[in-house]
Amino acid sequence: MKATVVYDGKYPMRGYNERGNETRFEPSPDHGGSGNIATPMEIFLQSAAACSMVDVISILEKKRKRIADLKIFIESERANEHPKVFTKVKFRYELTSPDAELADLEHSVQLSMEKYCSVSATLKRSGCEVTYESAIKRG
Repeated sequence: MKATVVYDGKYPMRGYNERGNETRFEPSPDHGGSGNIATPMEIFLQSAAACSMVDVISILEKKRKRIADLKIFIESERANEHPKVFTKVKFRYELTSPDAELADLEHSVQLSMEKYCSVSATLKRSGCEVTYESAIKRG
């Protein structure tokens, strides 16, 4: 895997993967950013959720469960001193489905978070406390 990040004298920075897909980044407003584009740490959290979401969708689909909507809400804490790494991250999965049971979602999330999701594994291996919970809505 290869990537490139470009800064051309103004924000946002632009990141490109090997296929040329673009991701935009900027620092927080207290470091010169506009506040209109996500910071690298925000994107890292979103990446962890997206990585896990791909797993959960795949597992639920293999169980032949219908997904009307799936959201992951993330709360985090960071160290006070530099480097300000994540110390705690909590994921809350909310699935809207006409036929999935809470046990289906919990099993899917557990497999993702304990076996498949590389980004959450990176968080855990850095010493971050990673927790998760699940909820089902009918729809």
